[in-house]
Amino acid sequence: MDFKHLIAYQKAFKLAMDIFEVSKTFPKEEKYSLTDQIRRSSRSTCTNIAEAYRKRRYPKHFLSKLTDSDGENSETATWLDFAFSCNYLSNDIHETLYNECVEIGKLLNYMMSNPEKFGSSKVLD
Repeated sequence: MDFKHLIAYQKAFKLAMDIFEVSKTFPKEEKYSLTDQIRRSSRSTCTNIAEAYRKRRYPKHFLSKLTDSDGENSETATWLDFAFSCNYLSNDIHETLYNECVEIGKLLNYMMSNPEKFGSSKVLD
């Protein structure tokens, strides 16, 4: 299986593209701060899933990259809160995008809790 078939990857990619589109409406003065940061973190969520999958035969690396992805996803959710508080997003758009972050987080947690289902082994502490 290719990482692009993972539901977490697909949802993270879609979220990154949705954020790219909505962030086009952010004020120009946010270009090098909020706009850049939210685009980077949402894309990084996705790319870390891809990296994790490629490292799945090494359980600690797999979990480490998934943890990185989860952190980037949480960062994206925080940037969405900032965008909403600055009135750059409507309540409906914020809620929709934020809920996508929550769903991605649940999928990442499932992957971390069940690495063997993705071709990795459980890491015993």
